[in-house]
Amino acid sequence: MKYITILIGSFIIILATAGCNSSEKVTRNLNNQSIIIDDNWDQDISIRKGSNFDHPTFVIWIEDLEGNYISTIFITKSYASGSYQHELVNDSLWLNREGPSYQPASLPYWTHKKGLINGLEMVPTIENPYVDAYSGATPKINFNILNSSYSEAKAYRIMLEINQLGDWNDYWTNTKYPKNNAYKNSAQPSLIYSVVIDDNSSEFYLNPIGHGDPIGVSGKLYTKISTLTTAKNILEEIRVSIKSNN
Repeated sequence: MKYITILIGSFIIILATAGCNSSEKVTRNLNNQSIIIDDNWDQDISIRKGSNFDHPTFVIWIEDLEGNYISTIFITKSYASGSYQHELVNDSLWLNREGPSYQPASLPYWTHKKGLINGLEMVPTIENPYVDAYSGATPKINFNILNSSYSEAKAYRIMLEINQLGDWNDYWTNTKYPKNNAYKNSAQPSLIYSVVIDDNSSEFYLNPIGHGDPIGVSGKLYTKISTLTTAKNILEEIRVSIKSNN
């Protein structure tokens, strides 16, 4: 069992959670939240909310330069656990209680990158959750993720995939895939960001490189993102800073 420490003013609250092998801490103030995955962190992933930020689902992970999945840094708890604040019944009715929801179109690119969970299925469920990374609720304020940088290669990629359910626009309408329930919940598809981390700088910025499968069937990367509108405003900035060891 892991423990998250949340500091609010002079109060300390201890919460139990599932996550990675080190103890995790969350520190908060009025304007920012820091998710401490490793006390000996040297990598600061700073995420600033955009004008359309409203409880999105997202995941951050590491790949090598050939695009091979290495590990997940952070994933929102609802998707990782398959349990959402509102239970979904018959793919159309949201109940006012926490419960299971199957959302294959939420984060399809990462879902297919990481492969089968326990050799069983791609999308996390209550019966088969994804527990190989830190997971937590979507922060309500700007936040930083503090962890150890990947040291097995001189250069690697940090990836982020984000999706906000029900985010429609004039192109991604609710009639585009009328028979697909996964799309009806997703609307605009997930937006995918990337940056190469190397020793040429100590500060890096993630930029959008494409979107995920709008119906969640494949792990394909679609590089045309001109049809996305408000999805591009969920986040304003994603910056990675590497702390010097000197």
